[in-house]
Amino acid sequence: MPPPSSAPSSPLRRVAVLVLDGAKPLDVGIPAQVFTTRASMPYEVRVCGAEPGLVAGGDGLSYAVAHGLDALAWADIVFVPGYRFPGREDPPRAVLDALVAAHERGARLAAISTGAFALAATGLLDGRRATTHWHYARALAAKHPLVRVDENVLFVDEGSVLTSAGAASGIDLCLHILRGDLGVAASNHAARRLVAAPYRSGGQAQYVPRSVPEPLGERFAATREWALHRLDEPLTLEALARHAAVSARTFSRRFVEDTGYTPMQWVMRARIDLARELLERSERSVEQIATDVGLGTGANLRLHFQRVLGTTPSEYRRTFTQGE
Repeated sequence: MPPPSSAPSSPLRRVAVLVLDGAKPLDVGIPAQVFTTRASMPYEVRVCGAEPGLVAGGDGLSYAVAHGLDALAWADIVFVPGYRFPGREDPPRAVLDALVAAHERGARLAAISTGAFALAATGLLDGRRATTHWHYARALAAKHPLVRVDENVLFVDEGSVLTSAGAASGIDLCLHILRGDLGVAASNHAARRLVAAPYRSGGQAQYVPRSVPEPLGERFAATREWALHRLDEPLTLEALARHAAVSARTFSRRFVEDTGYTPMQWVMRARIDLARELLERSERSVEQIATDVGLGTGANLRLHFQRVLGTTPSEYRRTFTQGE
């Protein structure tokens, strides 16, 4: 599928990826790759450190960064990837001051995994919800007791400050930011490029606290894929469970563990997301889109759109239609 046609005309957004000592390779690479400048992505990325030069990373890798903290004064979004031994020492004072200054200037700050420790050290997470990798959640809460640490979610969006769990949830956070900046079409396009799930709930648990039989997990994934191709048809709990060849009770319980949603919440979210993409990329009327996504009438689509997104289809279309 071609990239979203509205993306190139969107205003350029500036992204800084702050590499600290002991930075984890996957955590650094995720925002750098997701937001790297291309025709379909109106972002410019600069990788930076406390100062230009070589930064010793984790897992035997080092990073030659071209920019220092001046990149934080330039950026609209600052990513702080995770780093080794976050509970030992805070980042240098100059780094913390630069993060605070960027936030005060209006930049969004987004931490991946243990990068939350750096944001917490600035005081910007005090009184806010935040998450980090489950292995470090108690350490973060102990070191920064004013932070409301939630270890049972993939990411937390507090508006100007965002945090995520392990590396994979860093992808979820980046796609969440893309969805808010450019819309569902751009986010789905990026997810396809990354071969990643287009949407996982931020409220989904970081891990399932017991083993899950792999064949059943694959079966549930196949059922979700099956449902996505039939959103314009009646989709009941019983129909989904029947496709997965399990009882409705088992399907409902396991579905929440896998996705963070009940089956019917997930179906509704999928229908709303498809409606968003159609509003962004087509000229179909609200009534036609309501039929396309299985919500029947324009009134029904408007009702659920307002409940889920807090806006109307018409307002949403105006927000994400460029050049009109």
